[in-house]
Amino acid sequence: MTSLLALITAQAAAPIVVPFRQTDSAILVDITANGKKMTCMFDTGYGGTLVLASNLNVGPTTGVQQLRDFVGSFSASTVKLKSMSIGGLNVPAADRTIVVMPEDMSASYGTHVDGILGFDGVRDHVMEINFEKNQFIFHPKSLDITKKVPDNKRTFLAKLLPIGGSAMELAAQVSTGKKLTLALDTGNGFYATTHKDSLERVGLWKEGNKPKYFFSAGVASGAVDTWYYRMKDSVIFGVPVQESIWDVIELPSSSADSDGTVGFQFLKNFNIIFDYERRRVWLDNFSGKVADGLSGDVGIRAGFSNERKRTIIFAVAPDSPAEVAGIKVGDQLLSVDGQEQIEGTYERIDKLMKGPKGSKVKLVTSRNGEVKRYEIERKELLND
Repeated sequence: MTSLLALITAQAAAPIVVPFRQTDSAILVDITANGKKMTCMFDTGYGGTLVLASNLNVGPTTGVQQLRDFVGSFSASTVKLKSMSIGGLNVPAADRTIVVMPEDMSASYGTHVDGILGFDGVRDHVMEINFEKNQFIFHPKSLDITKKVPDNKRTFLAKLLPIGGSAMELAAQVSTGKKLTLALDTGNGFYATTHKDSLERVGLWKEGNKPKYFFSAGVASGAVDTWYYRMKDSVIFGVPVQESIWDVIELPSSSADSDGTVGFQFLKNFNIIFDYERRRVWLDNFSGKVADGLSGDVGIRAGFSNERKRTIIFAVAPDSPAEVAGIKVGDQLLSVDGQEQIEGTYERIDKLMKGPKGSKVKLVTSRNGEVKRYEIERKELLND
């Protein structure tokens, strides 16, 4: 009897391992909700439980919820959550809802995606995001990462700030010695995203200065102007980073508490364990890298248009190689270096445009039915 009880106790305390898949800018995991199997992008930056595309019928509408992104807010319909599991982990459904959005998320991510799995469903667990093995590991509560001792070379232990009830907010220090408050955000496909007024506050950008190169990007609440900033000598969640490229939004943050988020391109280099209750995050830099090398760009932003069923160029940076070559907003993007069927998020297409400084990319576009071919040399389009 004693051995049986010991076996039951050991099984109850065993970690739950759930496999996931990585794209070039996101984590995808298979879950079940309200009796339906689905694939979701895992987004710790979204404080709710689940967002699903409206074409996946999971029940009748039960209410309306106000949501917030980087710069604004918007309303969406909700459905009552009746059941949910992430692999072998059962998530209590009581008092949880599913947000329903009209978008085709598969078109947005360039692969089959039914929705977004948010932070709320996992925040009560000691959870590991193991990028090295493509696994979520839900550890027993007995794993106390506050007792782990980091070497501050490969391993780091960061403390969550006492703000942000629906997100993991941590501190990042910049070269001026001042700090930014940034959320750990697996749903942000970039390296890190902040706001111009935040850079002004910490003394990295002079008020009134205008960036030379800027773009337009889409968030849930609408289009926003963005630009890239070369960040030097920062410390992100305790990790020293000599140089990295940050995405900067012209508009102020929609949150008074946060300056932005740290995204997938930083996080993918670490195995991460977070314990929201004990307010700690453990980072193991398994890749040995903390940032990708600097790259060149041609200066366009494009995305798949559900309305036109085409990939459309929606922004061309002034004075960029693309503008000099004659590419215009509204042109249809047909191929990149011979690769056709260019679909997906602007982050995915943005990656196709990048490459070593001085390298060239071949683009084929269409304007009013006329096909145009370009060979464009990439250059750095950064604002220092």
